Amino acid sequence: MRRFMSTVVKSGIEKKLSEKLKPVHLEVINESFMHNVPKDSETHFKVIVVSDKFNDVKHIERHRLVQKILAKELEGPVHALSIKAKTPTQWEKSQKIEPSPSCRGGSKHDPRFQGKPDP
Repeated sequence: MRRFMSTVVKSGIEKKLSEKLKPVHLEVINESFMHNVPKDSETHFKVIVVSDKFNDVKHIERHRLVQKILAKELEGPVHALSIKAKTPTQWEKSQKIEPSPSCRGGSKHDPRFQGKPDP
């Protein structure tokens, strides 16, 4: 029997951000596979959201708004959330989004998290 990756959390994030921000562009990327979590986890996300609601809103306030919308997810299943919040004008100028860095903590390959001495 074939297993399908769960997308319950991702779908919920998409729904909430779509309803509240009416984005002209929205990407919700599950980056959990890049971390030391069970297969098919939904714990680490990158959100790219472009909305008129961000016009004349400071960068930090955009992040706070997204975090407020996703408060329940951040209290529960979501461990990490990378937010790229842009206005449509900013998005038109540059759609470049840097790739997320590799996991630096908690990796099964990191002796600090395995109770082993450093090499």
